[in-house]
Parts: sequence; structure tokens; C-alpha cells
Amino acid sequence: MPIIKSAIKRAKQTIKRNERNVGIKRDVKDAVKAFTAKPSTATLSKAQSEIDTAVKKNLLDKNTASRRKAKLSKVAKAAGVKLGGAKKTSAAKPAAKTAGAKKPAAKTTPVKKPAAKKPAAKK
Repeated sequence: MPIIKSAIKRAKQTIKRNERNVGIKRDVKDAVKAFTAKPSTATLSKAQSEIDTAVKKNLLDKNTASRRKAKLSKVAKAAGVKLGGAKKTSAAKPAAKTAGAKKPAAKTTPVKKPAAKKPAAKK
């Protein structure tokens, strides 16, 4: 065990980080296994999301993540899963207010900025 205060703190931080990193890596593995067991758009999205999270936390290199996601996409294509994912559709827009109920917009005049002075030319 370390004796110096900073070394003790560093050891505690290392333990916390290690637990966090192992958890994120476990999530990636679980998501990939779930996708390979039952390929679907939802499981593909979840697996890719977990891989992206690992890249964001610097647990995976971006090229490694790209390679793994490409491999997942290849498996998905072979299984007949749509790769694009579901597009989000917006809900119906509320009815527009009547023209009489709108308040006229206040006109604002642009504020002129003073011109910057040019430096004097040297002769």
C-alpha cells in the first residue's frame, strides 16, 4: 500500500476508473452478443451506440470501432436487417393561430458601429 497521500488518492482513482472501464466494455460485449443472437434494427442500433460510447470514453480506438461497426453491418445485411434505422417522424403540428391574434413585431433599428480608425501610413 502506498504511504504518500497523493499515491493513495491515485490508487483510489485507478480502482474507480478500472471499474467504470470494465463496465463500459462489458456493455459493448453484451450488446454485440445480443445482436448476433437476434439480429434486428434495435439491437444493431444499441450495439453501435455502445461502441460509440466506448470511443467517446477513449476505451476503443476510432478505427477499431469503425471496423467492429462495419462487421456488425455486414452481419445485419446478411440477416436482412435494414441498416438505415427508423426515421423519426414529427407529430402533427398544432393549428396555426389566427392572424388577428398575432402581435405585430416591434421594429428595431440597426445600431451603427463606429468605424475603426486606420493606422497612419509611414513615409
